[in-house]
Amino acid sequence: MSNFEHSSAEKEAHRTMPGRPWTHQEEPRQDALRRYLGAIAGAASARSAEESEFPHDGEDAEPPGTAGPEPPATEPAVPRVRDVMQVPAASVAGDLPFLDVAHTLTREQVSALPVVDLYDHVIGIVSESDLLAKAAVMAEPRRHRAVGRLWQHRLYDKSHGDTAATLMTFPAVTVHPEERVADAAWKAAHARLKRLPVTDRHGRLVGVVSRRDLLRALIRDDAEILAEVESLVGRHLLDPRAVGVAVENGVVTVTGSVDAALVPELLASLADIDDVVGVVDDTEAL
Repeated sequence: MSNFEHSSAEKEAHRTMPGRPWTHQEEPRQDALRRYLGAIAGAASARSAEESEFPHDGEDAEPPGTAGPEPPATEPAVPRVRDVMQVPAASVAGDLPFLDVAHTLTREQVSALPVVDLYDHVIGIVSESDLLAKAAVMAEPRRHRAVGRLWQHRLYDKSHGDTAATLMTFPAVTVHPEERVADAAWKAAHARLKRLPVTDRHGRLVGVVSRRDLLRALIRDDAEILAEVESLVGRHLLDPRAVGVAVENGVVTVTGSVDAALVPELLASLADIDDVVGVVDDTEAL
């Protein structure tokens, strides 16, 4: 990831900081958010590069990642939605009454659910906000003032529905099992959704993927990062045993005695490793 992408991700994470001092639990959460946003920025950059390389029309045009030769065995496998999605996926029928939809959301402990037809085709999403609008109208049937904005007017009209199909938001944003996790994460971020229904090529529900699932797939844990750090240190130093490295929440700490001339290049190389959010230099010059 570039320094610009790191900086943009860090600024976005800081905008979401609470107005109170951080707790021990808050720091890892904010750090994970920054790493997630950085991964999204990297996915967007890769998507832009691919779109400039592949044609957009013509019979021979193929979307990247859907066809073509298999990658060499030495390259890491690209994570796909099928690898991280949850199955089976909970859903509600379009004719399910309002109160039953509310009970289902509570039972499943989720904020939104796909709405499906008789053949399991996803036709929309019903969420807590849809139910809240319905509950507000039930509590106050007559509005005492005009609804000014168009989206508010539509929400007010929709809230008079009594079933999942009449309350839902449509069309639903969905992903395919073969889509890359990075692309699914981009969709979730762009649409500001916590969960995405996963559908087959016929539009039938086959699973669901959450932002947490995508986060875990996009961000490597510290043990994986440490393995790459140790390998890189071994390539930069004649005696890698003279240096100690540790990784915690994506932050790399380097200790030991090193030739001062080698330190800047080494630290820069470590900072360029994917999912590294910072490098701490605790080395001593020889």
